Amino acid sequence: MTAWPFFPACYNGPVKDILGLILGGGKGTRLFPLTLVRSKPAVPLGGKYRLIDIPISNCINSGINKIFVLTQYNSASLHRHITQTYKFGFFSQGFVDILAAEQTPESIHWFQGTADAVRQTLRHILTYNVKYILILSGDQLYRMDYGKVVEQHLARKADISVCVIPVEETRASGFGMLKMEKNGRMTEFNEKPKEQKVIDRLKVDVKTWKEAGVSHEKPLLASMGIYLFHTDILVEVLKDESKLDFGRDIIPAALQNYNVYGYIFNGYWEDIGTIGAFYQANLDLTAECPHFNFYDPQAPIYTHPRFLPASRMENCQIESSIISEGCSIRNAKIVNSVIGIRTVVDRQAEICNSLVMGADFYDANSLSIPVGIGSNTKIKDAIIDKNARIGRNVRIENARKLKDFDGGNYYVRDSVVIIPKNAVIEDGTVI
Repeated sequence: MTAWPFFPACYNGPVKDILGLILGGGKGTRLFPLTLVRSKPAVPLGGKYRLIDIPISNCINSGINKIFVLTQYNSASLHRHITQTYKFGFFSQGFVDILAAEQTPESIHWFQGTADAVRQTLRHILTYNVKYILILSGDQLYRMDYGKVVEQHLARKADISVCVIPVEETRASGFGMLKMEKNGRMTEFNEKPKEQKVIDRLKVDVKTWKEAGVSHEKPLLASMGIYLFHTDILVEVLKDESKLDFGRDIIPAALQNYNVYGYIFNGYWEDIGTIGAFYQANLDLTAECPHFNFYDPQAPIYTHPRFLPASRMENCQIESSIISEGCSIRNAKIVNSVIGIRTVVDRQAEICNSLVMGADFYDANSLSIPVGIGSNTKIKDAIIDKNARIGRNVRIENARKLKDFDGGNYYVRDSVVIIPKNAVIEDGTVI
């Protein structure tokens, strides 16, 4: 995962000069029902992590140890995870802290957009007197060394740097699209363009940007929602309170008055914005060569240490799957699936192409249907959220090939069956 063009190390300032701001997200309606009782960054990922662990880990691995997470919607579980997980030593100046939406004498409104969220929390941020502020999203899957963004930012004497990635034309309407000069300076930014003539105008020269990953298949550059600002520049651009969003308002307006440059990232990056994208990103982790590697010893992904026992498997057939800690699986078949922490799978159950998020507790005093997957149950192409109680002889596989559907205690989104958190599926149910 490299950036292009590559600049030699020129950032020698202390890490105290940079502060990371992670946006906790809004309602996350496209990830419903996974966001029914939690915010997007709190959604479980890869069996044992949460989405928020990705940007926080990227910051820590990049030497950025002053980190705020801005939260507002369904934030209780996110707050709990952050406070239980990220604790720096007494003699460290580092922290991962929460800035929740609040009513103040200056504003009685909740966050109205990404830029408004930063604007309303500036009075807390500026007390740290840092030179640069890095703004990140809390719901993306990627690994990046932000130090390289700073290197390029300084080498080009930029006021604002925007991280961008080459994308296919079919994805243009879902992102902020931009155009750059040969030296990387941005000349145009259009948030989620719908008109074909606008998309055609934004296509960049393949020969110029070939080494950066641009191709005839990926002729466009999309904003990743990652911004590096000089602190004084950020304060200036946020003075206009009518500008509520970075992509829609701040960046397009800044092109006229500031040096705005793009930092091209050509590694794996996935915006976890829909159920389909979330489902595919998780199942890709089971591949022989997954796009995202949790096993990188040089840049680990941190999460809450749970001190769970090793998983126990008895007479199982397991193919291309991930089994997290603390599981108990007996006489089951699991294929191309991610099994989350504390999952209990009973005899003769079969799980295929599915994400089972696991449980927050061991069900010592179980009800008639215990937490976990009951015996002789078949699950295919599904997401089973935490603490779900799936009975015996259940069939979950979207046999009717529905794309989107709301059932009594289940949902279908992007053709994926979703059993929500704490749901109970009775014995013999067919979905």
